Amino acid sequence: MLRIPRSSADPRRGAATAELAVLLPFIAFLAIIAADWARIYYMTITANAAARNGALWASDAIYAANTGYADLTTAALAECPNMDPTPTVTQTSTTDSENHAAVIVTVTITFNTAVNFPGVPSTNTVTRSCQMRIAPLVTN
Repeated sequence: MLRIPRSSADPRRGAATAELAVLLPFIAFLAIIAADWARIYYMTITANAAARNGALWASDAIYAANTGYADLTTAALAECPNMDPTPTVTQTSTTDSENHAAVIVTVTITFNTAVNFPGVPSTNTVTRSCQMRIAPLVTN
């Protein structure tokens, strides 16, 4: 096999560097979008768990007495102790489809993106609700 020496005036020299310089901002932008998507997904899962924990606390008096949480908000926020900003928790009394007393607990978290993306709002609200039937008190 015959090797042909390259001249120092090769027109392809540095092409990979130029391509990387052109694509690097786009790749960094995709990485930031992926990180923000993961953060909002985490907040959605956390809000769902907090609503479920709060609804369980509000629907079962025996469970509420044994958990050690002082109120509904403390029980719900136990699922997201380090969330910033702190989520808001609301409770609504209602009846379910079979006319039994129920409670709806709603958790709302404000999400701020790391970077302002064009065409995407920088502040989003994640809201999750959980409805549970009030457990009847059974006496022995």
